[in-house]
Amino acid sequence: MGLLTLLRRIERVFLVSVFLGMVALFALNVVGREIGGEIASRLTWIEEAVRLLNIFLVFGALGLALERGRHVGIDTLRRRLPKGPQRGIEKTIDAVGLLASLYLAWLALGLTQFVLQTGQRSPTLDVPMGWLYTAPIMGFVLLALRYALSLFGIIDRFSQSPGAGNPGQEARQ
Repeated sequence: MGLLTLLRRIERVFLVSVFLGMVALFALNVVGREIGGEIASRLTWIEEAVRLLNIFLVFGALGLALERGRHVGIDTLRRRLPKGPQRGIEKTIDAVGLLASLYLAWLALGLTQFVLQTGQRSPTLDVPMGWLYTAPIMGFVLLALRYALSLFGIIDRFSQSPGAGNPGQEARQ
């Protein structure tokens, strides 16, 4: 099993686990509210936990979504160009995306360090809020990795995008 295959598997297991955890927590919260009383008041932490898990779910999916061509993009002009200029534009997009992702990861790291130094804690979970800011670091590093893999030709993310190939193909689907 290659490293990229292992990374994809780890990402998928992480995302599915987080999502199923969110579903289970919400179900528990609904049951607790139906029963009511002291049980409902003891489960107030669930809403905050699910919000935090949702942040990790969104940022954790950035790399996989890019690799599968699921990020929003306007590619009508790019797909109509001859192969040479098309590849040049794709490499430029990957290079700019790589630099932007690394910069955003760097900013998120600084923000994480700042929030951890403030000692701020979440109201109901009582965990350091700085840990919440590790999600963007993880997400943007995974995104930068996918941009780099595409830039150096290890993956072909542009062929994965909807409508890749023939212009107007998505209209026929």
